[in-house]
Amino acid sequence: MDLKLLFISALLGIVCCSSAQQEGNECIKANALSCGECIQVGAKCGWCTDTVSKPTSARCDELESLRKRGCDAARIENPHGSQKILKNKAVTNRKKGAEKLRPEDITQIQPQKLSLNLRSGEPQNIKLKFKRAEDYPIDLYYLMDLSYSMKDDLENVKNLGTSLMKEMSKITSDFRIGFGSFVEKTVMPYISTTPAKLLNPCTVDQNCTSPFSYKNVLKLTSNGQQQHRRGRLLTMHWEYESLFGLICSFHIGWRNVTRLLVFSTDAGFHFAGDGKLGGIVLPNDGKCHLENNMYSMSHYYDYPSIAHLVQKLSENNIQTIFAVTEEFQPVYKELKNLIPKSAVGTLSANSSNVINLIVDAYNSLSSEVILENSKLPEGVTITYQSHCKNGVVNEGESGRKCSNISIGDEVSFNINITAQGCPKQDKPESIKIKPLGFTEEVEILLSFICECECHKHGIENSDMCHNGNGTFECGACRCNKGRVGRQCECRKDEVSTEDLDKNCRKDNGTDICSNNGECVCGTCECKKRDNPEERYSGKFCECDNFNCDRSNNKLCGGHGRCECRVCICDANYTGSACDCSLDASTCLASNKQICNGRGICECGTCRCTDPKFQGPTCEICPTCPGVCTEHKSCVQCRAFGTGEKKDTCERDCSYFNLIKVKDRDKLPQPVQAFPLMHCKERDANDCWFYYTYAVNNTEKEVHVVETLECPAGPDIIPIVAGVVTGIVLIGLALLLIWKLLMIIHDRREFAKFEKEKMNAKWDTGENPIYKSAVTTVINPKYEGK
Repeated sequence: MDLKLLFISALLGIVCCSSAQQEGNECIKANALSCGECIQVGAKCGWCTDTVSKPTSARCDELESLRKRGCDAARIENPHGSQKILKNKAVTNRKKGAEKLRPEDITQIQPQKLSLNLRSGEPQNIKLKFKRAEDYPIDLYYLMDLSYSMKDDLENVKNLGTSLMKEMSKITSDFRIGFGSFVEKTVMPYISTTPAKLLNPCTVDQNCTSPFSYKNVLKLTSNGQQQHRRGRLLTMHWEYESLFGLICSFHIGWRNVTRLLVFSTDAGFHFAGDGKLGGIVLPNDGKCHLENNMYSMSHYYDYPSIAHLVQKLSENNIQTIFAVTEEFQPVYKELKNLIPKSAVGTLSANSSNVINLIVDAYNSLSSEVILENSKLPEGVTITYQSHCKNGVVNEGESGRKCSNISIGDEVSFNINITAQGCPKQDKPESIKIKPLGFTEEVEILLSFICECECHKHGIENSDMCHNGNGTFECGACRCNKGRVGRQCECRKDEVSTEDLDKNCRKDNGTDICSNNGECVCGTCECKKRDNPEERYSGKFCECDNFNCDRSNNKLCGGHGRCECRVCICDANYTGSACDCSLDASTCLASNKQICNGRGICECGTCRCTDPKFQGPTCEICPTCPGVCTEHKSCVQCRAFGTGEKKDTCERDCSYFNLIKVKDRDKLPQPVQAFPLMHCKERDANDCWFYYTYAVNNTEKEVHVVETLECPAGPDIIPIVAGVVTGIVLIGLALLLIWKLLMIIHDRREFAKFEKEKMNAKWDTGENPIYKSAVTTVINPKYEGK
């Protein structure tokens, strides 16, 4: 058991040591040739600027490793990232009824601008605060399907401005409303080189105008009566649904406030590709194209794709409310899942519930904040963690949002921004983070730490770099173009870098100098270890004297030396870790036989070939006859304080471990791991006791039942015997009486039968109802001849 534990411990130690070395080599594996390259490998890598000659690759390593090698802390380059807040206007604490503020004076997210200086692999954490401001301005644009099927909705829409203005005044004192309409874009099939022609699908008796895709009826206004008057001028049109022209901020009048779009229809929608049926093949360009408040390119551009629509709504911070009839709820709910910050409400048959629908949808949208960021530069990653109401903390994708936010509630976000390496352009970048559906945003300027501070003090064309063939910076040479080597002593035109590196790769592999050295002009220079006794060697630095197998936490078990990762064992030892002794003296038994002649000596330990025997020299046989008798006296004196050895028990009987159990069921059962003997012995008082004897490796164990099983007392035995005898005699007497009664009864019954037989009245000669089974037939022609 101990050997197993030692083996496992040694194995874990080797694995841990190997893992630590592997991790520590991350900085070395990068084979950095300059301080700038080194610090871009990761946040834990540092560069030693000591001018003492050493391989360039050995200068880049983990900080602790550099210190252990004797590199002074003052000579280790290890820059750190930083951040600076450039604009930090506090969120607005405003109560309803207070002095009216301009939209640009209301702040809901803090800070608004900051700069980050990023070190590769080192995350920078920023904290954002969001507070939903009270009495925040709202712009609402109502886009309605005025198809013939929705003619009964028109009267309710005419009064929408005044009614909605009144209802929204409960939410904000700064509310504006606008109105737009659309019709079916029905087209003739494309049969010529001219653009497709729009058709009017209405019949003669219907009051229709020419179809159009989108019309801006009323730009955003705070005058609800104006919307009421415009609504009376609406004319019924044919059926179609579209979301177009809404990016035309100038025509519609969007402000940098909460922007709501209510899309009302009783039908489905078109998307990219449907226009091809009418010969319209040009993809939508996503631009305004409003002339006299009418979208003018419906005959020229195809419908936009859903992704294109999502992009434009997000860019313009528009939150969409789909007010649709129940029939098309499933369709628009699927669309809602593709459009962030959108909601779907069920529109009644005549749109009478549209105001309540808008208010409910707005409350649902505004109670959730979701952060999104612009496109990240190459190599930059971002993670979010949200701290919401009631102590709720979300991470991952859920870390971008908080729900159930009421007016005046404040939530916060922890955002980690990490760079891996430096961008190719080596210039500052910027990203923006904003809550979806809001115009406010946080601008983050990113700069990258790509060079060390010592880079600024480099000496160009230094004599320390082979006659001025490089810049001496940060304690090493950075070679000029066309030069290679630790001191730039080689020319690339004499031999290519690939050829030089090829000479340093073993078996045409990918690792240069086995990742344990530096290729200097085609020759491997092996790294030095912190421990001077440990070293790399070989043409490709592929060998070392410290990575051999271990035993008892000792290299080569302490019985050999490590050469090129293989143990060379001392005399009388063998095995991969020199842990197997060839000395058989430890296997000699008292009779001078190896393992008592019952086993084989392997690595100084007996392996018993007879499964009955065990012990250091195969001398113990737990299951052999006489074992129980041999240990009886010692078990008796230790368990019960009786027996022949009760006076010398402590001296003679301490060779086994005694374990008491309550009953025989608790005694150990035979196992394959080691032999086990079950014993039953009787003491001087005719009491029985039960125990087991086993040898587990070298330890002897005895399990004994703690209570004796004794016969009944002498006074009770005669009584019990007499009672039993009496019961037996009574039983025999009863049996004889029963037999006598049965004989008398049978004889009486037989006499009765005989009497009735003699008194029978019928003729006993022949049974009158008897018919013989034989019939005799005589042939009348037979004359006896």
